[in-house]
Amino acid sequence: MRAIGKKVTMFDVYDRAKTGAKVAENDWDYKIVPQTATELKTKYQIKIDKTKIIPEDEQLVNNLFQAGLEMLERCGIYCIDTGRVIKYTRDEILHAIEGAPRSFTYGEGKEAILVVPRSYKDKKPPVIQGGPTGSPCSEELFIPIHQSYAQEPVVDTIVDGVLQTIMGKDPVPNSPWEIMAVRSEALFVRDAQCRAGRSGMGL
Repeated sequence: MRAIGKKVTMFDVYDRAKTGAKVAENDWDYKIVPQTATELKTKYQIKIDKTKIIPEDEQLVNNLFQAGLEMLERCGIYCIDTGRVIKYTRDEILHAIEGAPRSFTYGEGKEAILVVPRSYKDKKPPVIQGGPTGSPCSEELFIPIHQSYAQEPVVDTIVDGVLQTIMGKDPVPNSPWEIMAVRSEALFVRDAQCRAGRSGMGL
């Protein structure tokens, strides 16, 4: 299936976020998304074998892709800031998929890794991301926690946690303390990587 159409630019997305259909966030979360997913599950006869972490049936894999494609086309993306739905055509979605990078380098120096697509049949090992992944961490233990992941040889990249406090203050959203916390998280993870002797790890 070949995609026809132009690349969607950030200006297109911005305009659609301003002019898309107005939808209440709760309707999006609790009606539109789950109802569409249920409908497409039936339409594409999607039934997951719970004994397999990754689907291996080629027909099921194709059905999952087709269902995902149709779901994005029908539902679009919800913009919380404007309360509107950003829609994409099927051609735009397929065009974006075709134009996606086939590989990219993550990290630098001796810790740089090449990230490439893998199929369920692939023999090459997957990229291993380690870290508390968005979990709250105390200021006192933030660096030791991340260092413990960075010093594991099997871990390729770090997905960091979030600071519960910064300088003892609550990083309230939309406050200077939130900015300080986010900046500090990046600096602390880099510090943890350096302590583990892996300063070039991707973050």
